[in-house]
Amino acid sequence: MCWTVSSPRRRLGVLVGSSGKIYVAAILDLFSRYVVGWAVSAVNDRHLTVRGLELAIKRRCPQAGLLHHSDQCATYASEAYQRSLATHGLTCSMSRRGNCYDDAVMESFFSTIKFELEEYFESCGDTNMQLFDDIEVFDNQRRRHSNNGQISPAAFERQAATEAA
Repeated sequence: MCWTVSSPRRRLGVLVGSSGKIYVAAILDLFSRYVVGWAVSAVNDRHLTVRGLELAIKRRCPQAGLLHHSDQCATYASEAYQRSLATHGLTCSMSRRGNCYDDAVMESFFSTIKFELEEYFESCGDTNMQLFDDIEVFDNQRRRHSNNGQISPAAFERQAATEAA
């Protein structure tokens, strides 16, 4: 199994009134394209990415050795983030510098969110609600992926679990 993440610093900066940008850190399961963890913050720092990782770990309880791929952003290289990975036995893999293809799946994910959602929201709460609907309700449960044979990530995982049993 492999999870992938990408730096929120150059990704989804959603304008929120006059208060600036909202940053989203997301963790995607490469097997099914299911968003297993995500977090939102007005500040792009290690706390944002650690919260996204903690949600993914809480939801999935991954076995030791899971490959966790990220870019070389300071938030993913931070001591707090690396300590969290090590505590849970996750293997860290980082992109090569300047290789955009290493993050292609996450680039596509964030591009889709930016395309489908408005980039201006009245409030932080509105931003969180819209992102929850888009990620948890639509992307994970209903969006069809060519990688999954044109079925949703949730349906793909159910199908894989049935076949494995």
